Amino acid sequence: MTSAEPTFSETTSAASGARAVILGCSGPTLTPEEAAFFRDLAPWGFILFKRNIGTPDEVRALTDALRATVGRADAPVLIDQEGGRVQRMGPPHWPKYPAGRRFGALAEAAEIARLGARLMAHDLAEVGINVDCAPMLDVPVDGSDDIVGDRAYGTRPEAVIAIGRAVAEGLLAGGVLPVIKHIPGHGRATCDSHLDLPVVGADRASLAASDFQPFRALADMPLAMSAHVVFTAIDPERPATLSPTVIREIVRGAIGFDGLLMTDDLSMHALQGPFRARAEAALAAGIDVVLHCNGRMDEMRAIAEATPRLAGEAARRAEAALARLVGPAAFDVAEARARFEAAFQTA
Repeated sequence: MTSAEPTFSETTSAASGARAVILGCSGPTLTPEEAAFFRDLAPWGFILFKRNIGTPDEVRALTDALRATVGRADAPVLIDQEGGRVQRMGPPHWPKYPAGRRFGALAEAAEIARLGARLMAHDLAEVGINVDCAPMLDVPVDGSDDIVGDRAYGTRPEAVIAIGRAVAEGLLAGGVLPVIKHIPGHGRATCDSHLDLPVVGADRASLAASDFQPFRALADMPLAMSAHVVFTAIDPERPATLSPTVIREIVRGAIGFDGLLMTDDLSMHALQGPFRARAEAALAAGIDVVLHCNGRMDEMRAIAEATPRLAGEAARRAEAALARLVGPAAFDVAEARARFEAAFQTA
């Protein structure tokens, strides 16, 4: 692999020659070690967290620098920008957005959710972020862990579908790709998968009647993120992220999702074992692209050893996802923001 920095003109596609991995970085600017590593590896994309967020100019400089390392102007740069407690970009430079649950209380829930997502897309696109890890389509149940909680758009599949589609469409209209998560459903988990492995014992019929419904209804979306959750009725041994059975029979089968499938963060404690083995197991299960978020170089190097270049169906899905990126239409930001804020003041 060459250490020479490529230019945007050398390759135009973020699937061509890219590795099947999305990676984070340690801070608001790239270290020389990170820049060299990304140049050599050529990951498909990158993800930002609060540790990476400075001023708007600094974030734009970072997204430009990340893309320069791989020489692809369309390289995906992701962020988790849901609103509520999951919002990486916030005050003082960006507005605070409400949690998903608050939309369900509005008379015009879908319309306002679409407007809010369009505003988020404007914020993200201005600083070079072109993928948002939203909408979250999980349907919580009584007794489930609060990791979903007020992030959910509702407790009924119908409400989650209506608001989730509005959010996805608002993001797309603003030139940002949505990621539906956490497929095939995290709503029944009784522990936080950042800390432990959730095990769900519901039968297939119950899962199909509730948990899977929002994902089936939004299966036309370009990207999805897997759930680190064991569904004992489908695969009692492995979480969905690592389960060929769940991915083949449920994600690609019953749900019918044919977009690009990425893991949730491989560094979460729901998963065990060496990082190379985690990546290998996910890819062997049918995942298209693995995701690693914390920016730790030792972990990224281990994962890099397991990630091939995108090829076959994974490359096709990556290309199809990026083809959904379109420039935003004319949009009166000030008027839209005033209308959005007024909806919550009167709720």
